Amino acid sequence: MTLIISVLEQGLIYAIMALGMYITYKILDFPDMTVDGSFPLGAALSAVLISRGMNPYLTLVFSFGAGLVAGAITGFIHVKLKVRDILASIIMMTALYSVNLRIAGKANLPIYNYDNIYSNGFTNKVLGGALTPYQNLIVILIIVILVKVILDWYLKTKSGYLLKAVGDNETLVTSMGIDKGKIKILGLAIANGMVSLSGSMFAQQQRFFDASMGVGTAVIGLASVIIGTALFGQISVLTFSISVILGSILYKGCVAAAIRFGLQSSDLKLVTAVLFLVILVISMQIEKHQGRKRRKGQQS
Repeated sequence: MTLIISVLEQGLIYAIMALGMYITYKILDFPDMTVDGSFPLGAALSAVLISRGMNPYLTLVFSFGAGLVAGAITGFIHVKLKVRDILASIIMMTALYSVNLRIAGKANLPIYNYDNIYSNGFTNKVLGGALTPYQNLIVILIIVILVKVILDWYLKTKSGYLLKAVGDNETLVTSMGIDKGKIKILGLAIANGMVSLSGSMFAQQQRFFDASMGVGTAVIGLASVIIGTALFGQISVLTFSISVILGSILYKGCVAAAIRFGLQSSDLKLVTAVLFLVILVISMQIEKHQGRKRRKGQQS
């Protein structure tokens, strides 16, 4: 039971990051490596602010804001300075490593003895007793639902439709007299804001910040998005956001199962890489199969 709760907790935390990556990968078609820096950015900021006495829930807002800035800078480098998308994001990712160390003051910052969003006077009182073992999970679930609802609502607004239009047809957006560059910058900002928020939640769950905790974030996010859209995206009753959330949980479950069956924790990155490769291959095969079915349907 403990393993299942742990998988659900981390799967849901990373689901917020994966939803952000859905914006860059699926909507904008932008290979954004900034997330490897914006994830620990949120963690570093939360750890520092909590250690200085700030309300842990407020740190979520500040972390989201910091991610907005990081994503906007990536977009600025790409759009205004004309640097290729992947290079712009790598430049920002590299810069954020030093920024995160500067914020935290050191490579590892523990916050074991401070209140966090999961354990404080309010949550201990409301979710105490029989709910104590599920306290973290309940808090995470509430935040994930809020993020999902807000993101679904935003993508149905005029700004959200423009964001999707930029990914589908840039020429159409330009012909409407709208600056596609500004829309890209906005999308990257929102995506990295969500990634940074996820990093803040992760640091508070683990009760420490580590400078290396962002390594592989992009791979985890992409794997979650691909699993979600490939396996659950074809189910009509599920929205894209639910599919991505389920994909993140399933991905974390696969990694946990691999460790459970004898692999060492030091092999985690290898497991992640192999699992991601398998997911990519399966996803491509599914797309090919669906393409053949569509062609047959058109011919008949």
